[in-house]
Amino acid sequence: MKSTLRSRIFFLLILSGLLWSCKDDDKDPIVDPDPTLEENINNWIFDVMDEVYYWRLNLKTPIAATSDPTDYFKSLLFTPTDRFSVIYPDYQELINSLQGISLDPGYDFQLYRITDTDDVYAEVLYVKKNSPAASKDLKRGDAIVAINGTKITTTNFRDLLKQTETTHTISPRRYSEEAGGYSTMTDISITPVEFSEDPNFLDTVYTINNQKIGYVVYNFFAPGITTDNTKYDNEMDAVFAKLKAANVNNLILDLRYNGGGYVSSAVNLASLIAPGITGSDIFSRTKYNNLLASEIPSLSSVKTPFLDKSQNLGNTLSGNRLYVLTSSGTASASELIINGLKPYMDVFLIGDITYGKNVGSIAIEDEKNPENQYGLLPIVTQSFNSLDQSDYSTGFIPNISIKESSERLRALGDVSELMLRTAIEQITGIPSSARVTKLDRVELANTLERKIRYGKMIESPIIK
Repeated sequence: MKSTLRSRIFFLLILSGLLWSCKDDDKDPIVDPDPTLEENINNWIFDVMDEVYYWRLNLKTPIAATSDPTDYFKSLLFTPTDRFSVIYPDYQELINSLQGISLDPGYDFQLYRITDTDDVYAEVLYVKKNSPAASKDLKRGDAIVAINGTKITTTNFRDLLKQTETTHTISPRRYSEEAGGYSTMTDISITPVEFSEDPNFLDTVYTINNQKIGYVVYNFFAPGITTDNTKYDNEMDAVFAKLKAANVNNLILDLRYNGGGYVSSAVNLASLIAPGITGSDIFSRTKYNNLLASEIPSLSSVKTPFLDKSQNLGNTLSGNRLYVLTSSGTASASELIINGLKPYMDVFLIGDITYGKNVGSIAIEDEKNPENQYGLLPIVTQSFNSLDQSDYSTGFIPNISIKESSERLRALGDVSELMLRTAIEQITGIPSSARVTKLDRVELANTLERKIRYGKMIESPIIK
């Protein structure tokens, strides 16, 4: 292994330009003396994967080096075990998206098929602050029945989803509790723009039956943006300082829309919650492939400690319990939070079975070849908690199983909203008096699954 890699791997490089060697003879690609751009890119892909890929001993024989780089990359993967390694045509777009910067209309939605019909509608999950949609008359729970004047059906919803990536018109309907039905609204035109989405979506405190309950909605793990790389982590610290000042004794962490992100932000959040921990207590353990572990001894047993945070709430939580709201999209870094906190406290899950991803990536670019714009997110690590547990590849099963799709959506933070209501009932022991109607509908797809950051766990730098 070249010394350049040995020195850089200690920093593990979220922005990396690794030099690669140590290849298996039976898998070495044939190198053309006068290679094309595609061959150069594919040779780089092979060298990267043969060095850092978690399942490097199971790399498949590559297809022709003249192939499309995306096809070449996919041909190497250890499938079906590896469902997660990905390649992107634009490295900078990848990094921006992981930080919450993307071209976005500013609203996310879930598509449903109306039972026994081909009719489909989109229910708005949330509208993002400072986004194009935020200035429109659109809110959580609104139903969208047409896009660009075309009624949504089971046969066209995928094509219509793509149309929301450019200027488009939606036809929304709004439910009225008093009228007991939906009313037609004026069509809304929205033009996506590139903006920075803040993952810290909502926080509030409730006083119910002598219980002080903190509620935090966190939608992805990112420490900050390029101009302020700790902005979002600092905001989360401020949220917990506010909860601590309010003397909360119960905490509800809403991760239902959180598909993952940077491990560093997971460590930051966990350090605000775990009871009685110090900087010497272990949050997680990280394992690499056999080559990296043997070449670099420090990578054979990587332990990530908690941070010392003055805003920590852990010792004030009743019953040493944290309530976490989950969905099938609660993934990667969100699951790392659950697994890492379990040895220290009762992590009580309310919602759906989580995604099931206990492996992580680093984002890699080819710094030596400016013509190569591709970015790689190969699986490089597997994560364990302080007890060496990593048995959630099929997801965490909730203590209370519910799906928010079973009811009409209410505003996030509304105490009658299904998942928050269920958590509050567990805390107070008092059933809610909210009157709700159960819905019969079939989930099809949602816009959260289309985001680059969905299902990703991006490893933080490891400093020597």
